[in-house]
Amino acid sequence: MADTPAETTADPATAGRPSAEEVEEALKNVIDPELGVNIVDLGLLYGSKWAEDGALVLDMTLTTAACPLQDVIEEQCAQNLDPMVDEWRVNWVWMPPWGPDRITEDGRDQMRALGFNI
Repeated sequence: MADTPAETTADPATAGRPSAEEVEEALKNVIDPELGVNIVDLGLLYGSKWAEDGALVLDMTLTTAACPLQDVIEEQCAQNLDPMVDEWRVNWVWMPPWGPDRITEDGRDQMRALGFNI
């Protein structure tokens, strides 16, 4: 007798939602206007999760709390997330504070290519 595959059922609450990896990949198109590197590789994205109301919540920070380009970054997020999700919002996180140690190796390579000594 042949084994039959286990039956799987999709959770209707998560059906059609992009994965964390897909969200992260989309946010790699969001470029910090001052540094010229995407927010994922800069380490500005602390994580993402789905809220009970069905919205995608991005835990993000900025290089400084007084960053004047917050609106620009949010607009770029909108351009990249709106085709993927119906509703999303940013939860701005200030602790732990951002530091250069959060930059990925890819981000460091991008910064070096732009002339930064990092």
